[in-house]
Parts: sequence; structure tokens; C-alpha cells
Amino acid sequence: MKQRADARWALVVPTSMGIRITPENRAPVHVADRYFLQATSAESNVASVVSQLGEPTKILTAFVAGSPISSLIKADLRKRQLAFEGPDIEQGDAWGYRHHFNIADSGFGGRAPRVWNDRAGEVGRELSVDQFDLERLFGTEGVQILHLSGLIAALSPSTSTFCVELAKAAKAHGTMVSMDLNYRATFWKGREAELTAAFHEIASNCDILYGNEEDFQLCLGIEGPDEGGASIEEKVDDFKDMIGRIKVAYPQAHWIGTSLREVVSANVHKWGILLWHDGEFYLAPLREIDVLDRIGGGDGSVGGVLFGIIKGWSVEKCAQFGWATGALAATSLYDYASPADEKQVWDLWKGNARVQR
Repeated sequence: MKQRADARWALVVPTSMGIRITPENRAPVHVADRYFLQATSAESNVASVVSQLGEPTKILTAFVAGSPISSLIKADLRKRQLAFEGPDIEQGDAWGYRHHFNIADSGFGGRAPRVWNDRAGEVGRELSVDQFDLERLFGTEGVQILHLSGLIAALSPSTSTFCVELAKAAKAHGTMVSMDLNYRATFWKGREAELTAAFHEIASNCDILYGNEEDFQLCLGIEGPDEGGASIEEKVDDFKDMIGRIKVAYPQAHWIGTSLREVVSANVHKWGILLWHDGEFYLAPLREIDVLDRIGGGDGSVGGVLFGIIKGWSVEKCAQFGWATGALAATSLYDYASPADEKQVWDLWKGNARVQR
């Protein structure tokens, strides 16, 4: 699909922003007494790769009016060169709205990472299309890619409708639509039929679909590779077959990708990407990467792939860049990859860790 050449925004991403706290020095949460705090969301992790490499990027979200946490989040988005818009919603009483908290143990060695989400009263659950001027956004200003996440699509009935309507409005104005499926069992519990229908409608409007084999199976009912003892490298053809089934189910998709990961320890992963574009596959084979913190690695990869699509790159170049931005995210305690420039990303892909002077 041809991208809109006069678009003001390279990427627009709806999200619900929150706060993540992580124990210092990779300590377990239940014994830690010092924490590193950051503003976070999976979707802003994706957007940060694109914004910090100089492409105009906007976040659609909601904030708690007058909240110091809201002020912290807005300052963080500005730091990442992310424009934002959305309503400031009154907190109400002490039991009213707030930004969600994510509490994460990064793990170490054989101790696996653990993540606890505390999303009660989350202000982002109230996102709806009547809070935004979609004609201005997609029509007057123009957007190259709208990127949606299954986390936002499944957050609440309101956000499910929000994502469906965003996808339809984007398509009506010639904007490419992307979705990272991001299945979460806790979000889907008791809402399986409702969310299956919403995800199918969103995916039917997508030019770009991304997820792992579990995401495609549980969100869209696409059969994945057989479970068994074979390594991921030995199942690459099975992953290609899965992508073929996705293309049959969603023939309008021009890009379909999946991350490939084998966990050696909390600090070492084998990392790869399989990406398809209009009949052409490219495999970025699994290679060992060092992991400081794994959270956001998949988001970083999606951001790198979308950056490549925005730039008009080949499927090979998009996959290589996405591999490297995912690996870059794993080198930081922040949830997102923060590339200094394209060269830093390509050096990581090439294995060039020599000092730059």
C-alpha cells in the first residue's frame, strides 16, 4: 500500500500511560527497598524508536487532571520527542481515576523476571473516539501509519470500540494500519467472544500484523507451530506456514511478522525475527543477546520494523533493523529502545561493539 506523502505524522499510537517501578540492582520485588521509576506503556515503547530517530510521532492518550504523575508522564513523553494529545480527566475522589502501576522484577540468571500489573481505576480505560478530532488527525494533518496494540484493544469495552473506530477512520483516509496483537490472558478473561470479534475487525483493517505464535492463535484463532521439543530454528518452516494461514485469513495484510525468542537465562536470550512482505520472507536468525532487562524488547522490534516501513525499506532491511532495535531495548533499564542514531542500530546488527570516538 502506498503511504501518504504529505502526512504530518509518520506514526500515531493510542496508549494508556502508567508508571513502572523496578528494584535497583535486579533485586526481587519482595525484598527490595530502593526502586527505579519510569513512565511506561508498551505502545509508547514502539513509538519511541520512531520519534527518537527523527520521525514525527504522536501519542493519543488520557491524563488525570492536576496529577503530579500525569505531569511526570507528559515531561517524559516530551523528552522522548513524542507529541501527545488527549483529555485531562478529573480524578474525582480518592477512589477515582489514576495512572496504572507496573511493578517489575527484572530477574537474574535462573531467577525469571516477574511482572505485576496494578490497573484499578486506570484513566486510559476511558479512551473513546469522541475525545479526538479524527477528521483533523487523519484527514487534514495526515498519518502514515496508525499503530494499535492488543493491550489497548483489550483494556476495556470503551478502548476496544476506540481501536476499532480508529482503524476504520485511518483506512478511510489512506493511512496504513498496524497491530501488535499482545495477548494478555487476564485482559481476555470473561470477554473472549467480545474481544475475538473486536480483534478480527481491527485485523481486517490492518496492513501490518505482528505477534508471536500464541498471539495469533489466541487473538485471531490462527493455528501456530506444533508444540514439541524441536528448537525454533527447526520450526522456521512451521512459522512460515502460520504466516501463510494469516495471509489467507487477512488478505489485505502486506506485512506479517513474528518475534522469535529462546530464553537461555534472564540475562541471555536467543533473539530473531521472521518478517513477510508481499510474498517475500526474510529471517533474521536467532543470535545470542545480552539482556539487562527484557521488558520492551518486542516493542522495540516492532518500532524498528515500522521505522523501516516508514522509510520505504526492503523486507530484509526492515527485519534486520527491527532485530537490532529489539536487542537495543534489552540493553537498557528503560522499557524502550533509545537509539542515538541509525548507525548505532546498524552497528548492533553487525555485532560491532567497539568504542565510538
